[in-house]
Amino acid sequence: MEIPMPGTNDLTSLTTLSAALAGLVTSAAPSMVSVHSHRALSSGFVWKAGLIVTPDEALADEGEVAVTPFGGARVAATIVGRDATTDVALLRADTARLAPVALDGAPPPAGALALAVGGRDGEAVAALGVVAASGPAWRSMRGGEIDARLELDLALRRAAEGGLAFDASGRAFGMTVFGPRRRVLVIPGATIKRVAAQLEVHGKVPRGYLGLGLRPVRIDGDGGVGAMVVSVDANGPGARSGIHQGDIIQSWDGQPIAGVNALLRALGPASVGKTVALSLRRGGQVVAVDLAIGERPEA
Repeated sequence: MEIPMPGTNDLTSLTTLSAALAGLVTSAAPSMVSVHSHRALSSGFVWKAGLIVTPDEALADEGEVAVTPFGGARVAATIVGRDATTDVALLRADTARLAPVALDGAPPPAGALALAVGGRDGEAVAALGVVAASGPAWRSMRGGEIDARLELDLALRRAAEGGLAFDASGRAFGMTVFGPRRRVLVIPGATIKRVAAQLEVHGKVPRGYLGLGLRPVRIDGDGGVGAMVVSVDANGPGARSGIHQGDIIQSWDGQPIAGVNALLRALGPASVGKTVALSLRRGGQVVAVDLAIGERPEA
């Protein structure tokens, strides 16, 4: 089977596309850095003046951290905060001459072109592919709320993890990270803005804590779903509210719970300090309890 040779117009279009992609990399590179931490090399980008976003998973748990700006020399960096649940970490470094990136929260559709740009020892690296999947908000395996599920079909270098994903119009729509089996995922711009703002102020993302181990159960009679308490932290909010092992939580602030995962989703940053009314089933009796949600302790 013969492959038809491209015509003049086709070659012109390819040349125009190639030049546009190269131009996008050139314009993005001054906002990129290489991130060095204890033999690990990844990428990051300037979120605000002096503040750099990079993947939490790519940062070592110990040792010094440094960044190499595009075309510059390596400088020391400090960790402002990190959130393993959303894979977002925030660094502080002297990057005053680098321009912050404007993140657009709107995710592109599946099939759209995507260009990943990262940094490697002061140089830009890039990979071209397509958006393989573009879906609704989801919860990571570590419990973080991610505003859109985005997967790219492209070959990403290890050092480029933590770089930016751009669509064909040049919008930066998120940060590239590796998922299971080295799939390339994107942490959307909306998630990065929300989490980085918390890290800048608090150094972490506060999350609600009940101090209870829960598992889903079916409630006899009405066929509803409840959350059985299988363990109680003796120093946690649940214990202080008088909740016992074996209790079944059947409603949260007057609303039937839809399961353990739905209950856990209610324990976001805004829940800390809030008092909720719980309806429990204990030994065949209904018990009302007010519980003041605590802040999840550091692991």
